[in-house]
Amino acid sequence: MSTRTHDHTALPQGRDIPFLVAGIFGIGSSGPLIAKSSMPISSLIFWRNLGGALIMAPFAIKSGELTAPKNRRLIGISAIAGVFLAAHFLTFFAAMRFTSVAAGTALAALQPIFAALYMKIRGARISTQSLGGMMLAFASLFLITGVDFTVSTRAFVGDLLGILCGALAAAYLIIGSGVQKSLSTSSYTTICFTSCAITTLLGSWITHSPLLHFPAIQWIYLLGLIVGAQFLGHTLFNMTLKRVSPVVVSLIVFFEVPVAAIIAWFWLHQRPSAGTIPGIIGLLVGCAIFVLRNKVEGD
Repeated sequence: MSTRTHDHTALPQGRDIPFLVAGIFGIGSSGPLIAKSSMPISSLIFWRNLGGALIMAPFAIKSGELTAPKNRRLIGISAIAGVFLAAHFLTFFAAMRFTSVAAGTALAALQPIFAALYMKIRGARISTQSLGGMMLAFASLFLITGVDFTVSTRAFVGDLLGILCGALAAAYLIIGSGVQKSLSTSSYTTICFTSCAITTLLGSWITHSPLLHFPAIQWIYLLGLIVGAQFLGHTLFNMTLKRVSPVVVSLIVFFEVPVAAIIAWFWLHQRPSAGTIPGIIGLLVGCAIFVLRNKVEGD
């Protein structure tokens, strides 16, 4: 459907609601797990995406879409999405190790801003009030996390990586949304995750990063990433893209921030800022303005 007529602030309905809720908790666990893991970044991304691809491959093979000649172009685009996903993961994983989990996750949550601006340029119907709600939601993230652009060079690099990560995530979601209008989620994610794994495998080879011989606890962290962030997070979010705008899905990812901050508080002892409660309230209000404003406008 054209971006000119599609309602990019329509509320998710039906089964998309539990899918998105589960996805929030899935991706919310990724930041703390990445910060805790000591695997090389490219190796961690490779195994995570290979695991996700292997989980979805049987469903993709059963559908028969991967061998249909008419789907070659869509498969190629899915592979390109995987390259964007790899770049997103590389910047996000690096941000988790250069700055705090809360700060890196908050800056990565810029993705709906990038997604909305892209859709706006393409002619999407997103009102000024809805965009204002989005900005309020993002501003609330700074209250939740207490993000501080410190003078530390390392933390500043982490902040920049977090912002770049958000832009790459928006591109990945937008590409996936277009492909999944014609291709099943299982086929799309199988190709996308495989492409991402191959891309990061090349990175591991270039940087001489080991792929095996890690302590058992590191494989447990990896399993947590595959089940939580990769399957419950990315796969379920991709399933909703058939019916929900990538702008709304990106906005819902905002809720990853308080989830990650709470996990990091209890597990990594990274205490959240005093603005957590008012920040969460602002987040909810901003999201409500974003998704409801166009509906009021159209009544």
